[in-house]
Amino acid sequence: MQIIKKYSIQIGIILIFLILASIYLIQNNQNIETLSKIGSRGEEVKQIQKLLKGYGVYNGSIDGIYGSKTAQAVKVFQRYNGLTADGIAGPQTLKKMGIATNTNNTSNSNNVNLLARLVYGEARGEPYTGQVAVAAVVLNRVKSSSFPNSISGVIYQSGAFDAVSDGQINMTPNQTAINAATDAINGWDPSYGSIYYFNPATATNKWIWSRPHTITIGKHRFCK
Repeated sequence: MQIIKKYSIQIGIILIFLILASIYLIQNNQNIETLSKIGSRGEEVKQIQKLLKGYGVYNGSIDGIYGSKTAQAVKVFQRYNGLTADGIAGPQTLKKMGIATNTNNTSNSNNVNLLARLVYGEARGEPYTGQVAVAAVVLNRVKSSSFPNSISGVIYQSGAFDAVSDGQINMTPNQTAINAATDAINGWDPSYGSIYYFNPATATNKWIWSRPHTITIGKHRFCK
């Protein structure tokens, strides 16, 4: 009886191990399937296509279908960023693209909302490219050692943006501003690395005119 009991315990342990291993493999396979590759469809693929088009390496449609053109463009992006050029948008590629994965969706959503409110307060009525450029300026400041290292820190830095000073930051952004914030977070930078922008028609600060000019979009002059 003791021998049978001993073997029953061992069999039970083995069964538990097999069940846990199966659960792990299922979860792991699900994670793999969430990566964008040829045949994938959905919003993440659209984000990838928009970003690659912004980089000038993709000339196809923003249709959310991961076809051969998208895969080739991903390979170009991967080579440029020192990644394995397999054409699959895995975790490292998505990270380089600035596309959020499931682990930081909540944080990314908060950043998009705050950035969209800033865009709406500062640039509603401007061309869409100009709205993306305003959002990009915030992100470029986050990357710069001269500014706070978070989106909220940059936006709420004292005197940085009129929309914060006059309370427009608290307005509800429209879908255009949300899209512009999302495109900027996903890597599109029409400002070409600018960390400042101003309206030449209303600017009273002489110093801002001394900053190197990169591009003018709508009423805003962008500079470094």
